[in-house]
Amino acid sequence: RFSQTKKNDADWLLTQTAVRPLVGIVCGSGLGGLADLLKDQVAFNYRDIPNFPQSTVHGHAGRLVFGTLKGRPCVCMQGRFHLYEGYPIQKITLPMRIFKMLGVKTVILTNAAGGLNQDFKVGDIMIIKDHLNMPGFAGNNPLTGPNDERFGVRFPCMSDAYDRELLQMAMDVGSELGYSDFLREGVYCALGGPSFETIAECRMLHKLGVDAVGMSTVHEVIVARHCGMRVFALSLITNQAVMDYDSEEKANHNEVLQTAKQRAQQLEKLVSTMVIRMKHNNNYS
Repeated sequence: RFSQTKKNDADWLLTQTAVRPLVGIVCGSGLGGLADLLKDQVAFNYRDIPNFPQSTVHGHAGRLVFGTLKGRPCVCMQGRFHLYEGYPIQKITLPMRIFKMLGVKTVILTNAAGGLNQDFKVGDIMIIKDHLNMPGFAGNNPLTGPNDERFGVRFPCMSDAYDRELLQMAMDVGSELGYSDFLREGVYCALGGPSFETIAECRMLHKLGVDAVGMSTVHEVIVARHCGMRVFALSLITNQAVMDYDSEEKANHNEVLQTAKQRAQQLEKLVSTMVIRMKHNNNYS
């Protein structure tokens, strides 16, 4: 049923727009401004796309925007879906399969995350080099169930989930743009949410080598890699996770959106420069 749904959605979108995107971008909490950079926009509300899930979280606009970045055809999700919204995990990742059917080669994912690495500051941008999939440990993986051979193999490799060339490109671009002071790289951990982490949970994840923690991205990465798209992902560190029982700090979603607002332009500049640069080198398309 999901396969037919994906095909119907992709076919419907292809008849509605002439843009044939090579890059798919997913905007995290408060980071929807990336879509506004696209020229010659054709936008669809999620509710108008047949079978598409709806965004229910404040800070996620709920639109699929097609357009070009300096001539580079892109599609941008303004708002994503999360386990905590109550969607089955296959529904959360449905847009990745649709991206594939639209012709997307490279997926760029952004999210807002809590910093566990003590060297990170609020406002840092962390390039994700690897992940820990906590829901996956509990058997909640988007590839559970019969494998769709048209997309990929039964047991996809994840040791190369985050493209190293794109990671290096991001570092180079960040350095050129003068972002080195707040550009980091690290390991992202996905939890189910929507409750923020306890102090004990943060301490455990920190001991496991996690640098930032959030409630998204990992499921999309697994499905994007399963169907052969290249992946680049980054987290905006919007709050410091609380690790001390004497602390008065408390995580809240408004703080997340506020930080996103302050750093959003630089994050947009980093991503858009990368997309434009991909154009000049066939390896990146």
